[in-house]
Amino acid sequence: ALVNEMKVVLGALDIDVWEVIEAASTKPFGFQPFYPGPGLGGHCIPIDPFYLTWKAREIGLPTRFIELAGEVNHQMPGYVVDRTVLALNDDERAVKGANVLVLGLAYKPDVDDIRESPSLEIIDGLLALGAHVDYHDPHLPKMPKTRRSRPALVSIDLSAATLASYDAVIIATHHAAYDWSLIKAHAKLVVDCRGVMRHVEEVQGARVVSA
Repeated sequence: ALVNEMKVVLGALDIDVWEVIEAASTKPFGFQPFYPGPGLGGHCIPIDPFYLTWKAREIGLPTRFIELAGEVNHQMPGYVVDRTVLALNDDERAVKGANVLVLGLAYKPDVDDIRESPSLEIIDGLLALGAHVDYHDPHLPKMPKTRRSRPALVSIDLSAATLASYDAVIIATHHAAYDWSLIKAHAKLVVDCRGVMRHVEEVQGARVVSA
């Protein structure tokens, strides 16, 4: 939650949060890096701490850190949607009617688990604004049913031609199978939630926006 909040603050100050983390990582001892993202998923961190919150309320005690952390992390998918809308606006493209591709449906890389995945919230937010949304995930050929009703999406084929057909590509999950050079070379606009585009700076192509 702290690093996600700092991501928002540093972004507003036009400071790269990933560069800040890299600089802090040069400390030779006593440093544990934490990395920002589009939100939290899984059944552990987003949910389990609130069992303690519930128990604490039974005895009349607050758990302010847990609740504040949950609030910050819960806002992250909306932040990604907002950054995507602004990036499209810079390209003189309205979000309504825009074609957006979300890379990664799972909540963390190299698994097929979508429990509480922020990717789902990002998709919902874009659909609510009138965007046309597709996804690609090498581990999830079709979107599993969830508690919330959504379009029955299936993972598209990822190629240079398909990447070029989207107004924006959002990197929500950094699966190892993704070819970041291919993505940067052929996408128009990349909204990078995982800091992976920093490693392909030599490749020309997409405009990259951090989120």
